[in-house]
Order: sequence, then structure tokens, then C-alpha cells
Amino acid sequence: MKIESWLFGTGVFFFIPVAIVYGFLTHWSEWVGIMGMLLVGGLAGMIGSYLGVTARRVGARPEDREDAEIHEGAGEQGHFSPWSWWPLVVGTAAATAVLGIAVGWWIFFIGAGIGIVALVGWVFEYSRGDHAH
Repeated sequence: MKIESWLFGTGVFFFIPVAIVYGFLTHWSEWVGIMGMLLVGGLAGMIGSYLGVTARRVGARPEDREDAEIHEGAGEQGHFSPWSWWPLVVGTAAATAVLGIAVGWWIFFIGAGIGIVALVGWVFEYSRGDHAH
């Protein structure tokens, strides 16, 4: 994960100076762009630091070594639920909540309620039914 950490870490050294230059070019009158670029720089720094800490904790992966073979990356890469419908419900609830912010707050509360139910269903998906541990 060292290359990923380096890639996101350099985003800080790009976006922060660009935000400052943008501020000077707009005479500090366009705050949405300035704050957006500063926040993107901060987000890149957070992701880069997380990946750096994870790289130290996990150790070198085959992708990080020059002498690695393709077969070293074979095998199980994690646990995924390709049959799960909960992410679709969570996304629909988030879209409904954002629509509620734009149109009316009563729609937001409907989306938030559906989102809470969907998030609980997604978290406890393997604790109930046929796939319980």
C-alpha cells in the first residue's frame, strides 16, 4: 500500500497550493472553490495517512515488491456479498434524503428512516436467516 499512500499523500502538496493560488486569482471572493480544494487536500491527506499506517501494520504485499510473482496474489482477497440487496436500499435511502433536503424536509425524514433500517439490515445481514454464523 505504499504506492497508494504516496499517491494520495502527494495530493496534499497539489491541492493546498492550488487552493491558495486560486484564492489570489479570485481575490478571495469565491469561497466555494477555495474551500472545496482545501477540503479535497485534507481528504487526500487523511486517505494517504490511513493507507500509510495500514501499510506499516499489514506489511509488504506482492504489489509492493519488485520480485513478486503473479501467483502470490492469488487466493481469497476478502469477504464480499455479491447477492446482497442492502447496498441498493442504502443508496436509495441516501438519494431520498438528499432529495428531501432540496425539496422538503418531510421527504428527508422518510429517507433517513429507510436509511436507518437499511443500515441495520446490512450490518446484521449475517446474523439472521440462512447465512447466520
